[in-house]
Amino acid sequence: MTTVRTPAGRPVTEEEARAVQDALRERVVRDEAGPPPGTGRVTGVDVAYDDVRDVVAAAAVVLDAATLDVVAESTAVGRISFPYVPGLLAFREIPTVLAALDALPCEPGLVVCDGYGLAHPRRFGLASHLGVLTGLPTIGVAKNPFTFSYDEPAAPRGSTSPLLSGSEEVGRALRTRAGVKPVFVSVGHRVSLDNACAHTLALTPAYRLPETTRRADALCRRTLREAAPALTRE
Repeated sequence: MTTVRTPAGRPVTEEEARAVQDALRERVVRDEAGPPPGTGRVTGVDVAYDDVRDVVAAAAVVLDAATLDVVAESTAVGRISFPYVPGLLAFREIPTVLAALDALPCEPGLVVCDGYGLAHPRRFGLASHLGVLTGLPTIGVAKNPFTFSYDEPAAPRGSTSPLLSGSEEVGRALRTRAGVKPVFVSVGHRVSLDNACAHTLALTPAYRLPETTRRADALCRRTLREAAPALTRE
């Protein structure tokens, strides 16, 4: 487990954070298809918070994309370095997520974030932010549609419908289990939306949420339980 210090030069106000988003958003690559589903490695990242103790834990879990077996995993913990502001959540998560990715003993391949990429009010959610900073292909798979609208996809697994901001498609509602509430897929960096949906289906053979998200969520929660008391005593 890596302990993360508060990064120097980080944005400390909402205005500074939005300026960073505006600058980095121009570097998002949207004209690459990304790696083929079921090949190479795919990594899930997730975070858990203890707001009372001011601690955040991040986990990165690497899976073999063909078998979904765990290849490697790493964790990082640190202090929460930015307040809760809708639309700016990446600034709370990025330092520890980057540290967890850096601690991996192998290349992560495609990175799947529990959240948003293009499907974000400023078109620059965590998946896009993380992709630009690392250069890795990234996608966002979220549990809810945030502020966007959609029609219910058809009931069978694999059905989709556009996730819309007005008339702009910012992602897709994707049915990963027949008759079960969809997930909401969006492009992060260096992956097409069609490919992002195909990866999400490949990662959901048995449950609504991707195996990457399920495993990273369990690991970061366990890490937070174990690490938070020790950090509080520092």
